[in-house]
Amino acid sequence: MNKITLFPDKRMHQLGDLYGIFFEDINHSADGGLYAELVQNRSFEFDKIDNWRYDHLTAWEKIGECDIEVGHDYPLNRNNIHYLAIKCTGEVCGVKNTGFNDGMNIVKGEEYSFSFYGRRNTGFNNEVIISLVDKENGAPIASESVKIKSCDWEKYNGVLVATESATCHLCITTSGKSMVYLDDVSLFPPTYKNRENGLRRDLAELLGDLKPKFMRFPGGCLVHDGNLDPHARNALYRWKNTIGDVSERPARRSNWGYNQTLGLGYYEYFLFCEDIGAKPLPVLPAAYNPHRRDAAPFEELKPWIDDALDLIEFANGDVNTKWGKIRAELGHSEPFNLEYLAIGNEEVGDDFFERYPYFHNAIKAKYPEIKLIGSSGPFPCGGEFEKGWKCARENKSEFVDEHYYVSPEWMLANNKRYFEYDKNGPKVFLGEYASWGNTFYNALIEASYMTAMEKSGTVGLACYAPLLANADYVNWRPDLIWFNGKKAYGTPNYYVQKMFMANQGEYAFEHSVENEKAAVEFGGDIFGEIWFETIHTSAEFSDVRINGEPVKHNNFTTNKEGSQIVKLEEIGKIGNFELTCKAKELDGIRGFTIRFGVGKNLYYRWECAGWQNQDSAVCSHTNNREAVLAHECRTIEQGRVYDLKLKVENNTVTCYIDGEMIHNVKVNKTVMEPIYTSTAIDENGNLILKAVNVQDTDYEATIETNRKISSVEAEMLKAELNAENSFECPENVSPTTIKVKFDSSVIKHSFPAHSVTVMVIK
Repeated sequence: MNKITLFPDKRMHQLGDLYGIFFEDINHSADGGLYAELVQNRSFEFDKIDNWRYDHLTAWEKIGECDIEVGHDYPLNRNNIHYLAIKCTGEVCGVKNTGFNDGMNIVKGEEYSFSFYGRRNTGFNNEVIISLVDKENGAPIASESVKIKSCDWEKYNGVLVATESATCHLCITTSGKSMVYLDDVSLFPPTYKNRENGLRRDLAELLGDLKPKFMRFPGGCLVHDGNLDPHARNALYRWKNTIGDVSERPARRSNWGYNQTLGLGYYEYFLFCEDIGAKPLPVLPAAYNPHRRDAAPFEELKPWIDDALDLIEFANGDVNTKWGKIRAELGHSEPFNLEYLAIGNEEVGDDFFERYPYFHNAIKAKYPEIKLIGSSGPFPCGGEFEKGWKCARENKSEFVDEHYYVSPEWMLANNKRYFEYDKNGPKVFLGEYASWGNTFYNALIEASYMTAMEKSGTVGLACYAPLLANADYVNWRPDLIWFNGKKAYGTPNYYVQKMFMANQGEYAFEHSVENEKAAVEFGGDIFGEIWFETIHTSAEFSDVRINGEPVKHNNFTTNKEGSQIVKLEEIGKIGNFELTCKAKELDGIRGFTIRFGVGKNLYYRWECAGWQNQDSAVCSHTNNREAVLAHECRTIEQGRVYDLKLKVENNTVTCYIDGEMIHNVKVNKTVMEPIYTSTAIDENGNLILKAVNVQDTDYEATIETNRKISSVEAEMLKAELNAENSFECPENVSPTTIKVKFDSSVIKHSFPAHSVTVMVIK
């Protein structure tokens, strides 16, 4: 029988704040999501700069016989310049807001707080009716009235109590001949912890139930993609724009293709962290946009550095400091106790690494206690990755932020990745990671990977990403939690995260595993067909040779439409080889791609000048799920002829451009261990054993310890590998409590095939 022996007296390392969450406004996860505001485009600031489909009246429709238009001659304030003008003809007329998704989800008996700024030129005795109207039958289920009393902007508010549950629109109507002007129209349901300008309860509860140690925010690419001018509509995310009166926060273009009201801003983030017991971990831009290679000159860095210093003062300063006083005036006199701060997000390019030390040194000089986090790019390897780690070591950063989205097979092949890291160097902050998918199989493999993270001693912080996805506005998948206007559910990945977070423990301790059977290995052998590919790019390939011999069709051109593939059919399947060719980009947005080792469910790809024509990468694709194996920054010039060489020998891939070696990478085999385990001790002295069985046979084991066992609490996650959760079956894959047999110091247990088990041994 297999044997697991626990040595709780042999402590290895503290687990600290290992597991947390990462919130970025992607997939409409703030406006229309976690931020509870029900009105879409509440300030009439939507614009085509946000999305080509938008205009200032997006989500608004007129009611009755009236004319409506958006004005800007008499703005509410300098940041909110547009407003709605309604020319009333005498009959009842007005506007309605359709909200997000398919409408506003209204629940019987709940109180909904409305507010708006209004003014009118006459008819001050005519009531303005605010109502919630069932979108299906037009029946009002709640209404209140106010009188607009002035020609100048004033704020009006009230409460709507729903008499029925329905999907509704918010309607604002009046009568009489006059001009009525509206701005900052808002409707909030009851919020999490009853916070003003607060968060949607069910989503906030799902996040709180995870019991995260920290929360990373507000991005992500959201942080660093935009204009360097803080006043530009498409500016980089600047935290000072996100605090104070929500009606005075400037509208912002989100790089994910929609508008951000910034209603969910830094103050609200800090409050939410406090409410769920998570430490805040903000991410600030470093005066650099890697998407456009746009960097502030060194002599103009001071305002950016001051932003970082001011944020720390806003979070931690007492009420006698400038920004501590501002925090207190917002309603929070006590500090938020900020410990962590990240500068940059998956940055690439020397411009970032040249600027990072200016931020690091200034922050450490004034706030040496703040733990700083550097960046190492969007991939788990390559030149920019190495630059990030070099920068962190030279500046003595406490953490390096690693990001990657990979196939489950990559996680199995690289399970021991962090065992090889220097325990005396900066710790890893795995700030964004996931396998491609929300099936139980993905969650199972992620769990196996997390046990290694716990044992490594080199991973200090980790958070799955992305966190939330609005099912009607998807930019990216997979995601931890899915929601629409009415419901939300956690994925199988969510439940793995929850099991591990709730049972993290204080210290890792030693244990040994004796297995009856060896690990199962597969993959890694590169053998298959060779294809040429271009994506939205026309290119010319010539003098194509395999092992020095020209192929039959060695000159061809691809066109720009979609994805174009040319197969070297006369070659067939091939193993070790050397491919050479000349390639020239004629027109388009990307360079050249060579697929090799193409089989039924697996192929490899060398993409030369890929995303935004900025990089070269070698990737594996297993069951259509990608993992980057090597990466370097590289740009291709249109019209120039390049000599390409791809060499595959004994599962090592080497790539050359014009004789210069760009990549040299060994492809690892996928390994399935008989069991994946980690052990920890909690603050009460209880022993925690996490065991993940990814194989298709049960794992029978005895578990021994030198301590007397009084009881064992255990839960298990198990399902069909392709099982998922859904709105209809939100807990199709979810943990169950299980019984565990034990005597004084021995447990005998069978860990089922394809299962995640957490035992708390008391």
